[in-house]
Amino acid sequence: MFERQKQAFFNYRKHVNDRQLVAASGDKAEYSCEAGSPKFYALCAFGGLLSCGLTHTAVVPLDLVKCRIQVDPDKYKSLGNGFKVSVKEGGAKSLTLGWAPTLVGYSMQGVGKFGFYEAFKILYSNILGEENAYLYRTSMYLAASASAEFFADIFLCPMESVKVRIQTTPGWSTTLREGAPRIMKEEGIRGFYKGLVPLWSRQIPYTMMKFACFEKTVEFLYKYVVPKPRSDCSKSEQLVVTFVAGYIAGVFCAIVSHPADSIVSKLNASEGGSVVSAAKELGMAGMWKGLGPRIIMIGTLTALQWFIYDSVKVAFRLPRPPPPEMPESLKRKLAAQS
Repeated sequence: MFERQKQAFFNYRKHVNDRQLVAASGDKAEYSCEAGSPKFYALCAFGGLLSCGLTHTAVVPLDLVKCRIQVDPDKYKSLGNGFKVSVKEGGAKSLTLGWAPTLVGYSMQGVGKFGFYEAFKILYSNILGEENAYLYRTSMYLAASASAEFFADIFLCPMESVKVRIQTTPGWSTTLREGAPRIMKEEGIRGFYKGLVPLWSRQIPYTMMKFACFEKTVEFLYKYVVPKPRSDCSKSEQLVVTFVAGYIAGVFCAIVSHPADSIVSKLNASEGGSVVSAAKELGMAGMWKGLGPRIIMIGTLTALQWFIYDSVKVAFRLPRPPPPEMPESLKRKLAAQS
């Protein structure tokens, strides 16, 4: 079984590669590597690093206010009020608090999220076989994204812990350089990973929605909205479809993962505590505080992340498979049955 999985992981099926070599435009584009090769995974990981690291850092002010609304809703009553109070107390510069752990943490997460997703999607596709990979592609997207995010969150969790402390705890350290050693000194390694379980609870459903919804939305747009086949679209037109599909996926991501996000913010805002105690303190209504700004933030983030990631694939001439089509063997089977 292990040998079978190992072979499936490193040897992407020839029929998939053949489809990918026709992908980005109507021309027979030459790609810089094969899907499933070490170079392919390395460049996908680099694309993930850029897409997650840059976008999350760009929206640090919005993220800061969102976290403060979740942790102290009596003081920060709304998005506008949260910005007003934050600037009044700490000046405009205070809106950038937590930018360093955000940049480092989410860059590392992006490596795992996108790089591992490509790897697991190829692995599961080859285990299922061509026909089942098509029939059960949504389940495959969900399984691959969940598997990738499991590891990506282990990369993210230490920096997320520092970021939330910086942003939500008055009088606490204000830089990564001061905050990380402080957590290690006061709480040990547990202080960096006490939010891992709620982080998984937030990020795994989020990422499953992010990838599965994106893949299905792209498929829907090319089938029902875009007036010509993807092979006839220019790269810039394809990237517009990527952005639109990413934003739609982001809205759903924000909704399904918001309660867990509130628990993570509450848990990391202070020493001690547990997932259960944080959930009880917040209450059902409290878990949904800050949803509005998070929809704006995550919708924009997800759209930009997919746009940057796809742009990296274009820039490095990586294989970009077109929307899935029913295999000829399956068409023949269905025709014979009818």
